Amino acid sequence: MNRFIDINADLGEGWGHYQIGNDDAMLSIVSSANVACGFHGGDFNTMAHTFAEARRKGVTIGAHPGFPDLWGFGRRIIPFSLPEIERIVAYQVGAARSMAAYAGHELAYVKTHGALGNLTEKDPEVAHAILNALKAVAPDLPVMAIALSHLETIGRERGMTVLSEIFADRAYTEDGHLVSRKEKGAVLHDADFAATRAVRMIQAGAIETVSGRLLPTRIDSICVHGDNAEAVDIARKVRTQLEEAGFTIRHGTGVQV
Repeated sequence: MNRFIDINADLGEGWGHYQIGNDDAMLSIVSSANVACGFHGGDFNTMAHTFAEARRKGVTIGAHPGFPDLWGFGRRIIPFSLPEIERIVAYQVGAARSMAAYAGHELAYVKTHGALGNLTEKDPEVAHAILNALKAVAPDLPVMAIALSHLETIGRERGMTVLSEIFADRAYTEDGHLVSRKEKGAVLHDADFAATRAVRMIQAGAIETVSGRLLPTRIDSICVHGDNAEAVDIARKVRTQLEEAGFTIRHGTGVQV
C-alpha cells in the first residue's frame, strides 16, 4: 500500500527588486507552496507570478499570512490585539485568494508564517483568533498547523480540516516546539542530515527532539523553508530519500499515527 506525504515550502517572499530564495527551483521539487501575502514578504506581482508558476508545474498553493513586518521578515512578535490578528489573517487570505484566481489557480489551504505561526504553539487565544478569521472568510480551506500546537488541536476541536506539519530544517525542543531562531542550531543547514532525519521522523510518525527523543504526532506535510541558503539542496534530498523509502509525494493527507 502506498504511503503519501506532502512537501511544502514558503515561497513568493521577495518583493519589488528584492528576491529571496530560488522559487523556480523549489517549485520543481515541492508539492505545495505557501505563498506570502504581502505583509512579511511578497507583493502583487510576486504573488501573481508564484501562483502562475505553481499552476504551470502542478504545485498546490496555500496562503501564507504573517505579521505586517517586512523589516523583520515576519519573525518578530508584534503585540497586536486578538481582533487585529483576526483581521490581519482575513485580509491576507482575501488578497491571496484574489491573486490566485487572477493567475488561474486556486487556494487549497492556509498556513501562518513566522512569529504568528510560532505563537500558536503556546498561545491558544492566538490559535482561536486565526481560526475565527478562517471561519469567517474561508471556511472551506484547511489550515496547515505546526504539529503538537494549539492551532492543530483547537482546529480539530472546532471541526476544521487540519493538516499537521513538521519541519525538515528546524530543530525541536524536548516538548516538541521549535527551537527559537535566537539559539544556536535552531536552523539546520546540513542537507544530508536534514533529509535523513526527515525520513526518520515520517517513518516513525513522530517529531525528533534535539536529544533524539521521539514524540508521536500526525504528519501530513513536511516543510523546507525557501529562504534557507541550502533550501534547494535540502528539499531535493528530502524528496529523493522519501521516494526511495516508498513514499508518494503529493498534497493532502499523509502519515497518521
